[in-house]
Amino acid sequence: MTKSLILLSGGLDSLVSLGLKQKEYNIITALTFDYGQKSAPQEIETSKKICDYYGMEHIVIKLDWLKSITKTSLVSDDKVPDGAELDNPDESARKVWVPNRNGLFLNVAGCYADSYGYDYIFIGANKEEAQTFPDNTAEFIEAVNAEFEYSTLVHPKVAAPLINFNKNDIVKMALEGGVPLELTRSCYNNTKTHCGLCESCTRLKNALKANNDTKYTKILFG
Repeated sequence: MTKSLILLSGGLDSLVSLGLKQKEYNIITALTFDYGQKSAPQEIETSKKICDYYGMEHIVIKLDWLKSITKTSLVSDDKVPDGAELDNPDESARKVWVPNRNGLFLNVAGCYADSYGYDYIFIGANKEEAQTFPDNTAEFIEAVNAEFEYSTLVHPKVAAPLINFNKNDIVKMALEGGVPLELTRSCYNNTKTHCGLCESCTRLKNALKANNDTKYTKILFG
């Protein structure tokens, strides 16, 4: 029987990937990474709630050393990019870039897959973020799959079900598929609730607005 794991931050993309594919691919384990990012406590708490909802195993992996080798605003005292900076995506991307983050996460997941016989590793890579983050592209996913042909015995397949969709599409699919968006947290800041101002919050708010949603907008942003 197929069994899969997922990289789960609790954000929109990982939640929707899970919600749409959990039953079909028997996603039974989620990996959440703590590399010292501002939002790590919230990501861990949110991901645990999501795993409880879907009846899944939740594993938190600490990567403390990753924080020490980067000055990205996600881990430093620098202000994270806000929604206005989406007009300059290259500059915004540099401010939140973590060296080889998705490559590292997927290789850690590859270790789990190879050790425990998982067939698929799911990641929330998507078309919108691929425009500025090369480790969200289809080419990157293909490259990792090629790597796993050599670096693992199980040869797990990395799957990115949202790779051809932007945030508006993703929210639409979530609404139509009954994904519990009230559980998501898509915020770069260490705040109790969504800050509503950072780049990640802005992308989510814009996508909800594009889908004429008021229910989840109120739940998530007040």
